[in-house]
Amino acid sequence: MFSVGLTGGIGSGKSQVAELLAGWGAAIVDADRIAHALTAPGGGAIEAIRARFGEAAIGTDGAMDRAWMRAHVFGEPAARRELEAILHPLIDHAVRAQAARARGCYLVYVVPLLAESGRWRERVDRICVVDCDRETQVRRVQARSGLTPQAIGRIMSAQASREERLAIADDVVLNDGPTSLDELVRRTRALHDSWCAQAARRSGGKSSHE
Repeated sequence: MFSVGLTGGIGSGKSQVAELLAGWGAAIVDADRIAHALTAPGGGAIEAIRARFGEAAIGTDGAMDRAWMRAHVFGEPAARRELEAILHPLIDHAVRAQAARARGCYLVYVVPLLAESGRWRERVDRICVVDCDRETQVRRVQARSGLTPQAIGRIMSAQASREERLAIADDVVLNDGPTSLDELVRRTRALHDSWCAQAARRSGGKSSHE
């Protein structure tokens, strides 16, 4: 199936773009949602996280304590690598399983750390970056999460830079501060129509779910 890797920095609006694409018939595999499920109560990564990081890493509800883990790993690169060593193989397995079952006019992988992983160029036909300026990112994340600008800055510093993401992009959806919802819909729809056409050519003129 024709596939698109969708990425963007924290607060860029990639989840909103993915929701629009899903509404128009694209199949969505969201690595971030998979990661949340793995670290939810009873999730497949919980016992390995508990064994490595101790009870402090697990909240009273049985989920990974995201605030504790964020504070712990962003200041300790070795701890962050250990968390990634637990999560990444489980995420990749689940991503592949969901992709194998996917039905839609084309397939979208939503991958927050696509640029950082270096593994996606060969796995997808197009890479699309949802792009916005740093100030907009900080404002959006602060509004939805209540994190301090300093905490948001630490998260952003651990991600690829805006320039690094744009350097790998085949397609870009600009979603900066002045962008209205109507503009975002229009820009996203134009790419959706293009990807549908490319997918149809790939399948000989038939949609992938026919």
